[in-house]
Amino acid sequence: MSSAIPAVSTGEAIARPRPWADAAHGVLAYCRRNPALLVGIGFLLAIVLFVAVGHMTVDTTQADPLSVRTLQPPSRALPFGTDKQGRNLYAVMVVGTPLTLRIGIIAGVIGVTIGAILAFVAGYYGGWIDAVIKGVVDVGLTIPGLLILIIIGMNVRGGLSVNQMTIVVGVLAWLYPARTIRSQVLTMKQRSYVQIARLSGMSNPEVIVRELLPNLLPYLAASLVASVSAAVLAAIGLEMLGLGPFEAPTLGMTLYWVNYNAAIVNGWWWWWLPPIVVIAMLFTGLFLVAVGLDEVANPRVRNRA
Repeated sequence: MSSAIPAVSTGEAIARPRPWADAAHGVLAYCRRNPALLVGIGFLLAIVLFVAVGHMTVDTTQADPLSVRTLQPPSRALPFGTDKQGRNLYAVMVVGTPLTLRIGIIAGVIGVTIGAILAFVAGYYGGWIDAVIKGVVDVGLTIPGLLILIIIGMNVRGGLSVNQMTIVVGVLAWLYPARTIRSQVLTMKQRSYVQIARLSGMSNPEVIVRELLPNLLPYLAASLVASVSAAVLAAIGLEMLGLGPFEAPTLGMTLYWVNYNAAIVNGWWWWWLPPIVVIAMLFTGLFLVAVGLDEVANPRVRNRA
């Protein structure tokens, strides 16, 4: 008895897996139903494009004092005008925006990394370790973080440098991520797949790295965006109080000199308008990206979508 082998016609298409195409289609479909994420990314890309074009169209040494004539209104040669210190404000924005972003990104990464490590240890192991970490976090959250930053900045001679400010803001930025991520770990460690992983012989660090961490990556991404926003806000607050790096043309220090020289009262609108616009775009973009990532991090929002 012979078995019949079905013939495959040459015109019939053979279905093949297309992981990259499927992933791209999934990302595109997600972005279509999540306009907030697209708009937020658009704002951030606009800032990056502004900085990239600025480095090609302006001499960045004009961000230094006494490099151009003082208090010149916007013109074709000076699109953003100049300030009282003799700086080209276009060059100041091109140089200062990446410095402010660098402070926020590095400080946010430091804060989320420290907070996530402590949250995983406290939430998964529990016991006295959880009690100690939870107690420190609860006490730390009751103390205004900006007050601590002000005290540190006032005790540093000459003000904080950009690197010092980044480290100080980052070290103090782990409290809130530690609290929120810990609550997620407490919920996830009771799931069935975590129990199965334990029964299969996985060690506790393996369970954290291979089971809990991948499932919390979207939440960690959303926490990182929020931490970057908080770090930028803290840095700008310190700089406007005169505790930032005087030699660096960051957005916060630009606003400090605006306030110090009473630019608003004197009608020098071109001095304070550019940094405020860039800061507004930055915070709007980060906020919309956080809202967009909430669909991935929040199961309730994802299920409704």
